[in-house]
Amino acid sequence: MPPVLAGPILRRLDSQRLVLWLVGSSSLSLDLILEPEGHPAQRISLDADQCRIVPLGTHAFIHFLDVELTTELPLDTLVHYDLILSAGHGTGQGIADWAPHLLHQDQTKPNFVLASRADNLMFGSCRKPHHASRDGLAQADRVLSEHITEAKARPALLMLSGDQVYADDVAGPMLAAIHSLIARLGLYGEYLEGAVVSDSEALYQHPASYYRRADLLPAFKSNDDLRERFFGGVEKPIFTTANAHNHLVTLAEVFAMYLLVWSPTPWQIIAEPAPPCLEPKHQQRWEREATALQGFRQDLPQAARLLAHVQTLMIFDDHDITDDWNLSAKWESVAYGHPFSRQIVGNALIAYLLCQAWGNRPEVFDSVLDTVTAWTRSPDEHQRLEHQTQDAIIKELLEFRQWDYVLRTQPTLIVLDTRTRRWHNRRLPSRPSGLMDWESLTELQHELLDERAAVIVSATPMFGVKLIEVIQSICTYAGFALTVDAENWMAHRGAANTMLNIFRHSRTPGNYVILSGDVHYSFVYDVQVRHSKHIPHIWQVTSSGIKNEFPESLLNWLDRLNRWLYSPRSPLNWFTQRRDLSISPRLPDQRKHGERVWNGSGIGQIWLDEKGRPARILHHNANKKPPTEFLPPDQEKKG
Repeated sequence: MPPVLAGPILRRLDSQRLVLWLVGSSSLSLDLILEPEGHPAQRISLDADQCRIVPLGTHAFIHFLDVELTTELPLDTLVHYDLILSAGHGTGQGIADWAPHLLHQDQTKPNFVLASRADNLMFGSCRKPHHASRDGLAQADRVLSEHITEAKARPALLMLSGDQVYADDVAGPMLAAIHSLIARLGLYGEYLEGAVVSDSEALYQHPASYYRRADLLPAFKSNDDLRERFFGGVEKPIFTTANAHNHLVTLAEVFAMYLLVWSPTPWQIIAEPAPPCLEPKHQQRWEREATALQGFRQDLPQAARLLAHVQTLMIFDDHDITDDWNLSAKWESVAYGHPFSRQIVGNALIAYLLCQAWGNRPEVFDSVLDTVTAWTRSPDEHQRLEHQTQDAIIKELLEFRQWDYVLRTQPTLIVLDTRTRRWHNRRLPSRPSGLMDWESLTELQHELLDERAAVIVSATPMFGVKLIEVIQSICTYAGFALTVDAENWMAHRGAANTMLNIFRHSRTPGNYVILSGDVHYSFVYDVQVRHSKHIPHIWQVTSSGIKNEFPESLLNWLDRLNRWLYSPRSPLNWFTQRRDLSISPRLPDQRKHGERVWNGSGIGQIWLDEKGRPARILHHNANKKPPTEFLPPDQEKKG
């Protein structure tokens, strides 16, 4: 068993504090080595306060490294680092020994840079392992490798803005790998309340566990909505298709998924996934998915290397938990009103806490992490976790209100929670909720007061492709909000008006950059808000997906119709929220037929000037073609 299964992943970093995440096959004693170029080296033996360990199985221990430094690290300088195993198996071994795939050519240690300004950012979302495209994180690593020894050319951080995993859309071969890894690591099981099966082991062994998990739900009429929402695989002909037949259920399944999408090492300790006895249509699907996963696994070492070299921040979107998570008040009442669906959502949220959220803002999770640690340290004689404590943790996380966070960089970076603090439509509970409620929008305004510029991370674009939003609105009124993922900022009048009033406020910034993903295509809009004493300038910058794409022919038609119907001078804009906005698209330089959007997996990168305005915006294509640049209108005219 290798000592380290995944990581290290660099999380929140500054000159006086380093936050890292890794998973070991045992409880590890670690020494942290820091070697800033031109400065004295430091060696820190990590104690229990600096390295918190949470067991999730016999051979699975999450290590939360949160290290306060007595000597500040220099800014804009290469800092080489290492993690030395200081006791037990592999004593004296460093990263070059237990994870050589994390090293760039001619390097003996990984390194990072603490940037003095957050003016060079990489960002993206939607990394679906069994999508046919290449992995945008691997492409980002290739871009980084060109500047691995150039501190000032390195990005300040990597922002992952949602759907880092797809807990609700899992390939059959991936599910088989998950179950193999659960057995190999001895991940703890759990009891299942309200399901046909009684516990996790019965779930894994059930004939319906692959491609037919809907059959495992209670079969009574009042649960029809629940069955359809979680496991129905509802077709979405306008936008995409959700395949929820292999929806992850247990905490062990979701945690194993994180290991398999973030590190090549777990794949090396399990056998090649073999199909169970399947129906012919499912067998064919298995073969297609297995081919796509081979490409994903080939890119994994580079993706892991990127995460070990760049400060990486994260925020959830729906697929990290389940499709259309908290879309409407009715959705919430159905999902949280049944113990089994509540446990499904809760397990994904616990895994998000352990694998993503903690590294963004460690200090707010101390209490719940204490509870989780006590819970996972005492499984019963059958290696199952105690259900009552699990239910209490899920209740606490469903009520948690500090998933968002702020970095007081230059410019300030504000990462929004657009999933758990929603503005419900009380009169029509089946209609989509606002992405943030009045209280959370008020808190956003407070964070923006007296800032000169700000970068706001919103998983869903604040200003999207208008025609698609109109289609979503029409389908919502027809009662098909779930069918078309009718989630956008303009779908709820109260949230939309409050957000626009924040931009108009005289003490909020003059320049905003909004980084988004979610939609599986990329675009850039220059936006100005009319009828304001100070006219704020907003740039909506969307890069999606890292490993996902929109149906090509459908997007071409939607883009074309949007250009005809909602051009900047179109009178139709006056019948929408856009009557108060002036919106001009930046066009991709590689367009063929006047496209305003770019369809292709990859990763975005933006450079900002001293006033927080975009100086350059690129989309690095995962297929290794030259990057696509979104040109401002003046450059477009010259071209």
